[in-house]
Amino acid sequence: MAKAKNGGGGVQNKAIYSRLSFLQQAAVFLSTATLDGDGSNISELNQDQNPPLQGAGRRLATDLRAVSLKSRIRLNPAVKQSICKFCDSVLIDGESCTSGIENKSKGGRKPWADILVRKCHACGRERRYPVCTKRTKRKTERPVATPDEPDMMDQTG
Repeated sequence: MAKAKNGGGGVQNKAIYSRLSFLQQAAVFLSTATLDGDGSNISELNQDQNPPLQGAGRRLATDLRAVSLKSRIRLNPAVKQSICKFCDSVLIDGESCTSGIENKSKGGRKPWADILVRKCHACGRERRYPVCTKRTKRKTERPVATPDEPDMMDQTG
């Protein structure tokens, strides 16, 4: 028998995408949550409470990476950048990592050379990501100059 041709072209591997989404959300939640004094309730992180449940968050982040690698599903770059590659802790600006923009190009005069630097507080390692700016097209994709346009080299004066 042939397959039925139904109009719905649903998402393949929907269960795996749902699992990845759950693991990411749970890892972020557990990295920012703490147990109450008696260990009965989980509440949002306050400055005067116990340290966060980062061990559980790290485990879920490790599982997230393992599931995506095993199922050969690419993670969104924003999700990949929110997890430390070295210690698998969830990176939250101001809490578990510090972020800054670096530009070491001739005193910062080249705006396309901006780099986002994230430093993990757990392991102390830094990761660098280029900040999204418009890239110039490849030479083969640039528009070709017509012969009636004067070049800058041909001008004398």
